[in-house]
Amino acid sequence: MTRRRRALESEELPLPARTRVFTVANQKGGVGKTTTTVNLAAALAKNGARVLVIDLDPQGNASTALGVEHRSETISVYDVIVNDVEIAEAVKKSPEGGELYCLPATIHLAGAEIELVSLVAREQRLRSALEKFLEESEEQFHYVFIDCPPSLGLLTINAFVAAQEVLIPIQCEYYALEGLSQLLNNIKLIERHLNPTLSVTTILLTMYDSRTNLSNQVADEVRQHFPEQTLATPIPRSVRISEAPSFGLSVISYDTNSPGSISYLEAAAEIARRGAPGSSTN
Repeated sequence: MTRRRRALESEELPLPARTRVFTVANQKGGVGKTTTTVNLAAALAKNGARVLVIDLDPQGNASTALGVEHRSETISVYDVIVNDVEIAEAVKKSPEGGELYCLPATIHLAGAEIELVSLVAREQRLRSALEKFLEESEEQFHYVFIDCPPSLGLLTINAFVAAQEVLIPIQCEYYALEGLSQLLNNIKLIERHLNPTLSVTTILLTMYDSRTNLSNQVADEVRQHFPEQTLATPIPRSVRISEAPSFGLSVISYDTNSPGSISYLEAAAEIARRGAPGSSTN
């Protein structure tokens, strides 16, 4: 652990020339989507990047983990996609430290699926708002992470249309790959009909336990199917990772030297080094 920590401290991560927009998605629940979104964002912000997290899950867990207010009366992502409020009016800086910002979710988002049905360009609303925000922002955002609900409704479709890259967390447990082919088919449909720039660039193994044959088998299978997309660093099962959100913190701030924190810092470093597909940092 000491060696890994020193290696991270000695490395200066490259910043992308253009904003990289990730949708963190998996139709299966409980695979670590929100945990991954929050901790990768915090890790990149700690390394000097300007990062925006968009909480598109009605439960608002990413907002909670980043210590951002999201009571029902808060101006939120719901107002952005349904009422045409500008993102700049709703975005809040996280107390995590660094240049880390959050567009919070409130309980109103639970009804947004129904309200979006009758709206013009219903699949494009988040993208339009995000493009306007990024263009008008005084300082460049290096990364945007969109945390999705565990279903393929209009909210998730809005996230896919707004992004260029998809990050899929896969838990190292039985049934891990079940439903993944359907998710990939849905992504291909969105790429074909709504967002030709979308691609699955990153797969992150979560809840990994090196002591079990099952974790190792799942990890080997995922790497065999997705050798280029799968990050080298898996995220271990960790009590610290689970505890951190109850304090309104990422594990990066809650316990910087824990195995979970170092694993997320390594995964973030790998994402930064890889760069966006076709970019000069790739």
